[in-house]
Amino acid sequence: MKISFTLFAFIISFQLASAQHQWFKLYEDSTTLVNDGKAITAAFTKDIQRLKPGINFSVKTKLNTTPYLIFYWGENGERTANLPKWDQVIEPQKQFFYQVAGSEAAGKDMFRLFFNGFYLPHELGHALEHIKRGTLKGSYQEEYFANIVGMLWWKKQGKAKELKECYEFAKRVWAKLPNPIPAGSTMEAFFTANYQKATEDPFVYGYMQFKQFIQVYEDKTLPDFDSFIKSYLE
Repeated sequence: MKISFTLFAFIISFQLASAQHQWFKLYEDSTTLVNDGKAITAAFTKDIQRLKPGINFSVKTKLNTTPYLIFYWGENGERTANLPKWDQVIEPQKQFFYQVAGSEAAGKDMFRLFFNGFYLPHELGHALEHIKRGTLKGSYQEEYFANIVGMLWWKKQGKAKELKECYEFAKRVWAKLPNPIPAGSTMEAFFTANYQKATEDPFVYGYMQFKQFIQVYEDKTLPDFDSFIKSYLE
C-alpha cells in the first residue's frame, strides 16, 4: 500500500510538473489544453484541501471558448473553470488583442500569458470565494482577491519568470487603454457599480484587470499563498 501511494503521488506530481511546463503557451490541441488545465486545477484543489481539511472544494475544468474567454461558473450546482482556445476566439476579440498588444504576434503572446496562463488559478480563486460565501456577485474587490490568489499560487509554483513577463506586458497594455473612470469617482466604486457592463467591453474591463495585476505584482506586503489562504479560511 505504501508503494502504491508513493507511486500515485509521483504520478500526480509528474502530471503537474508536465502541465506547468506546458502552461503559459498558445495551445493548438484541445485535449492537451484541457488535460493541462485539469492537472493545474487538481494541484490547486489539493492545496486548498490540505490547508482547510474537510472543505468542499471541487471544480471541473473544461474547454468552453466564449466572449468571456476564461471564467468561473458556479450556478445550479455546477462549478466549472472554463478555458478558451485561441483559434476559437471570435475575430473582434482577436482584433482587440492585436490592437492593444501592438501586433498580431504580440496579441497571441498576450493571450498565451494571461488566458492560457495566469488566469486559471485566478478563476479558482473566484471558486474559493463562491464556496466560502455561497454567493457570486462580481465586484472590484472580488476581482482583486482573485488576482491575489492567482499571483501567490503561481509564485508558490516557482513561476517568477512567467509572472514578470505578464507584469511587463500588463504595464505596456494598460498604458494604452483609455481611462473609463468618470471624474469624481474611483476605480473601485466605478467597477463595483458597473461590473457586468464593464465585462462586456474589453477596453474597459482590461483597464481594471491589468491595473489590478500591476498593483498586486508590486505589493511587497503580501504573504505567501499558504498563509494568505489559511487566514482567509479561518
